[in-house]
Amino acid sequence: MSVLNRLLTFVLLFSIQAKAQNNTLKTEKMQWFADAKLGIFIHWGIYSVNGISESWAFYNNYINHDNYMKQLDGFTAAKYNPQDWVSLIKESGAKYAVITTKHHDGISLWNTKAPKATSTLNNSAAKKDLISPFVTELKKAGLKTGLYFSLPDWSYADYDVFTRERKRYDSKADLPRWNRYLNYYQGQLKELSTQYNPDLMWFDGDWEHTPEEWQSDKVHGLLKAKNPNIIINSRLDKHGDYDTPEQGVPVVKPNAKYWELCYTMNDSWGFQPYDKHYKSSNMIIRTLVDCINMGGNLLLDIGPKADGTIAEEQVKILKDLGRWTKKHSEAIYETQAGIPDGHINAKTALSKDKKELYIYLDFKTTKGIALKGIRSAIKKVEIVGSKAEVKSTKFNNTDYIFDVKESDFDTDVTVLKVSFNEEIQFSDKKENPLSLQTLFEVTHAMDFTNLNLRTLASDINDGVNIFENTNLTSDGLGFKSEIKNAKNRVNAWVVKNAEALYKTKKGIPPGHFTGNTVLSADKQTLYLFVEGTPTGPIAIKGLKNNISRIRVVGEGTMLNHEVYNKLYWSKVPGIVYIDIPKEKLDKELTVIAVLLDGPIDLYREKVGAIESNL
Repeated sequence: MSVLNRLLTFVLLFSIQAKAQNNTLKTEKMQWFADAKLGIFIHWGIYSVNGISESWAFYNNYINHDNYMKQLDGFTAAKYNPQDWVSLIKESGAKYAVITTKHHDGISLWNTKAPKATSTLNNSAAKKDLISPFVTELKKAGLKTGLYFSLPDWSYADYDVFTRERKRYDSKADLPRWNRYLNYYQGQLKELSTQYNPDLMWFDGDWEHTPEEWQSDKVHGLLKAKNPNIIINSRLDKHGDYDTPEQGVPVVKPNAKYWELCYTMNDSWGFQPYDKHYKSSNMIIRTLVDCINMGGNLLLDIGPKADGTIAEEQVKILKDLGRWTKKHSEAIYETQAGIPDGHINAKTALSKDKKELYIYLDFKTTKGIALKGIRSAIKKVEIVGSKAEVKSTKFNNTDYIFDVKESDFDTDVTVLKVSFNEEIQFSDKKENPLSLQTLFEVTHAMDFTNLNLRTLASDINDGVNIFENTNLTSDGLGFKSEIKNAKNRVNAWVVKNAEALYKTKKGIPPGHFTGNTVLSADKQTLYLFVEGTPTGPIAIKGLKNNISRIRVVGEGTMLNHEVYNKLYWSKVPGIVYIDIPKEKLDKELTVIAVLLDGPIDLYREKVGAIESNL
């Protein structure tokens, strides 16, 4: 081997080794974040005085800058009790908190020494450094400290952007002025790093300049000089240590190894007194489960009032969340993303050694929970939170039914823990589709009626419809299965739900609805198969269409729906929530018809940061 070849080989091996070492170091520093699962975001600033959009209100000329800044006089923080805040955050089950040290409006909530800075200590009615006591309480409580920091400062005289319509100067043409701003904001970051030694920096606003213009490499250096293990989100230079999808719960698992959904309880980040569009505690708990299932974190926002108190609706959600997280802690923290789609109609997660499978049930049923395609032998099944044993029946080589007692179900989400002697192994074998004979025939063995109906729904969801060559019509009238001694229960269910079985086609991809679905031939009606009794409204994610009407199949009852987190400036659809009255649920399997304004159109793109807030 020539000297040159040996040198190239050495360089290649060194590069591979260095990359592997860097990946190991990153995994180690990210471990607490990956294990945490739940954090609390705090948007607090003068915008809470008038209940207007944080910073964006003057940027978009909804109010001029002078009037926006007058809110400093009403920002008193008179009842601010950081100890109470931290106690509530800890009670919620969160392992870290991220607080706004400075939003785009440029008002610093700590005792900044930066020249010409506007701060709550020097310029507001509060006359206080609000960050220091909060960070002190966080650290005392053993919670990780996250600081939000806006890269833009629309109020600062040396920043180029002022409002959507006005710029102060061209940063490329006036480099001395731009450099003054760089020194200003980087000086503030150095203050935050030195004074608080945060575990995490949460940047925002990077879209207004390139990473090179922000001098992101320099920023990384100054933050890591204090804490080499500091975690930095992806909104400084598009990379960072983790991704931060905003508001829209991902439909499919994000590509990033580490990610966090930042999410509001209502439609506002900061406190807005007239925004009463709060999600229920049940919805929030299920959103957390959604994130856990995909291996991510939920960063749930609260917006305190100008006096430092937290709205009672927000307090209730945090306390309800705390009830659930305390009971189910082993199925939340230190878990990893769940098993692939197709094994169970529920969200799941795995323990780190993959020997425990956690199944999250947002419905109640006495008809059994089906788990399919598992090669590993099950050692034990129990209810998380009570350790009550669950009866497990194996009805073929890979499929199981779990029977949960009605008294063991949680009011929001019940969690089953399935334990194996080995890392969970899956079967790739596809079971033969259900036949009409199996569906309708009367047997003297165990009654599998409900399971067979769910299997039928699963088969049609996958594009296999056994009713294609039968006499079934859209209204079900006159239907005969041609099976001797056919079960009356099955026949009645088929007749009732005929429109969801007649000429219907393959359902929508996984991720949009937890359960089976089918589509009408024109793809304009989406049919949802709903198991048991849901603990809250059922949800559809990523639906771009408008909904014309929703009804219960077979008896026509019209249902209402409500959309949450549909932001008018974002193309990401909100979540459609549908309440089903308990008295309208079918004893076997309920079918809901959702009529759309056109052929179904789904959003399955990567959910990212929102960069234009009109």
